Amino acid sequence: NTAVLELLQLLPQTSYDYRVVIDGIVHLEVHMFTTAPEKGESSIFSLGFGGGAGATPKYEYMWDTIRSHQLPLFFLLGDNVYIDHPQRPLTQQFCYYRRQSRPEFRRFTPGTAVYAIWDDHDFTFNDGKGSPQVDAPAWKEDVWRVFKNQWANPAYGGGENQPGCWFTFSYGDVDFIMLDCRYYREQPKGNPGASMLGPAQKQWLLDELKKSSATFKVIASSVPWAEGTKPGSLDTWDGHPQEREELFSFIEKSKIEGVVLLSADRHRSDAWKISRPNGYDFYEFESSKISNIHTHNIMPGSLFGYNKKCSFGRLDFDTTANDPRVSYRVFSIDNEEIHRLTIYKSDLSLK
Repeated sequence: NTAVLELLQLLPQTSYDYRVVIDGIVHLEVHMFTTAPEKGESSIFSLGFGGGAGATPKYEYMWDTIRSHQLPLFFLLGDNVYIDHPQRPLTQQFCYYRRQSRPEFRRFTPGTAVYAIWDDHDFTFNDGKGSPQVDAPAWKEDVWRVFKNQWANPAYGGGENQPGCWFTFSYGDVDFIMLDCRYYREQPKGNPGASMLGPAQKQWLLDELKKSSATFKVIASSVPWAEGTKPGSLDTWDGHPQEREELFSFIEKSKIEGVVLLSADRHRSDAWKISRPNGYDFYEFESSKISNIHTHNIMPGSLFGYNKKCSFGRLDFDTTANDPRVSYRVFSIDNEEIHRLTIYKSDLSLK
């Protein structure tokens, strides 16, 4: 029961109202969406992001809280539902249905474009991984097909020949690069050179960064980038230090400015500063407690952290300013602004 409608001649950065009519029956709810600015155009806009969206009835009003911000974009960065059964497609479908049939979620999605990548709990088991092979384990492609049926992303990895959930898109003069940190992940234990991304996705990522002329390049990972976000674990980028350093060094050697890092996985909302001796410092914004009950402790290395209530992250971009800026704001489920951090393009530039 899915229809795909192509809307022509829409104007950039314009709000449109719409109703749904099925078999002559007019559904009275009026919805609204806002189109993107022209690609490359300086603009002011906001988006939301987060992960850790377990099915918790008493916390489902989070979607109404997010909806009140009237965001044109929202990123689900993994653990968007909790399945943990990669070989049971009916269980996967049920978990998605349980989330998407909630009235709160149904009120939220008609006016906000939702983009999604996965993490362990909606791809495999806790802290699980795939393999470097396209078709091993055998369940990976089936999980991928169920995922594709849930989210209207611009692309799904490299398609049938190179499945995955990575993709990129632009909104004004900000480029968003969304990563798949599970499908091709290698076992890191005893192998510090193990890849999280796999060669095809990694080359794609480097190519996208190299050719981008956007003011900000936002790289979204389902797991945290900074060291110490999950001490003692190899499930974050700490388990793949050589590949992380390869990426960071590539950004520096290629003189790519304006890179911002997003992540999820940890059940809290954090900000981190990753100091670099040969380039500008990276800033990471992490949020993954949209509706989870389980909570992770705040780590001492973060700039700030919040875990008392469910929360989500909001990014406010202004690329029209003389020094373009992005503000990371943390909001609780009760719409309290908890933290705010603003970084400028000049902070992400080579001196």
